[in-house]
Amino acid sequence: MDNDLEATQQQISQEEEQIQATEEAVGETVETEAVESTEELEDKAATNEDAEEHRKRRDELNNQTKEWKAKRDALNAQVRELVDEAGKCREERDQLNQKVRETKELRDEWNQKVTALKEQLAPYRTEKSEEKDQVPLKQLKKQLQDLEYTQQTKSLSSEKEKEVVKQIGILAKQIQEREKAYEQNDEIKTLVAQLREAKAQAETYHHQVSEYAEAAQAAHDRMIGYYEQADKLRKEADAAQAKFIECKQAADEEHKKHIEQIKSLHEMDKGAADNRGGKKNSVRKKKTDADGKKEAKEIFERFKAGEKLSTEDLMALQKSGYL
Repeated sequence: MDNDLEATQQQISQEEEQIQATEEAVGETVETEAVESTEELEDKAATNEDAEEHRKRRDELNNQTKEWKAKRDALNAQVRELVDEAGKCREERDQLNQKVRETKELRDEWNQKVTALKEQLAPYRTEKSEEKDQVPLKQLKKQLQDLEYTQQTKSLSSEKEKEVVKQIGILAKQIQEREKAYEQNDEIKTLVAQLREAKAQAETYHHQVSEYAEAAQAAHDRMIGYYEQADKLRKEADAAQAKFIECKQAADEEHKKHIEQIKSLHEMDKGAADNRGGKKNSVRKKKTDADGKKEAKEIFERFKAGEKLSTEDLMALQKSGYL
């Protein structure tokens, strides 16, 4: 019996040491938990700060993306307006070129009539010249032109100039008389009138051809100018589009990093919660064991003092290893 008591007392001493060690361990665990919580807070603060930086950078890039998009759209709108204006100029040019072609045909028709009428009048003039052994009217007109050119371009003496003026007057009179003679013939008169009308019509259409051609060229030049402006703005729009894509991709990357940091925060919160729960359960178990040992020691002391133990007391001693 003494040996059993001594063994029991020895066991109690060991249990007391274990209880003390358990209490110290619990204290150390609490301190460790406090230290880890501080580290967790620091990590979370750093992660949250990093996430916030990515968010700010993302928002800045998104604003830049909107600005580049607005600039691109504005430039493209200007390009469309310029292309529309160029299209109008092209239509105007094409219409004027069509008028040039149509008017040229009319002019050529009247020039052909002029040629035909001259050919019809030629025999009459030849006949008149042959009958009177006269110089051809065409030659007279050439002589008149030469004299008029001499008078206008050369420096002549007073006598020479009088002589030239006199010759001009004689030739002009001869030409007028010859033409009158031609026109006295009804057939010639009709042909001459037709010839004059044909020349006038041909000259009118010739002037119209020149006017339409100049207007068509002006419309063409305006069209080219609009296209050149559109090409310049289109290059600027393409550059804005490139910057738009660059900023959007960078913003998407910053958003991705922001989300990753947010997920990291959630994982840190979850891990910290699980860790704190495990530590609390471990501390709670150690504390329960220590309380049980302490209660068993008190029961055993009552047993040694000769106190009668209840069934629950005996079960506590057995659970704690005293029995």
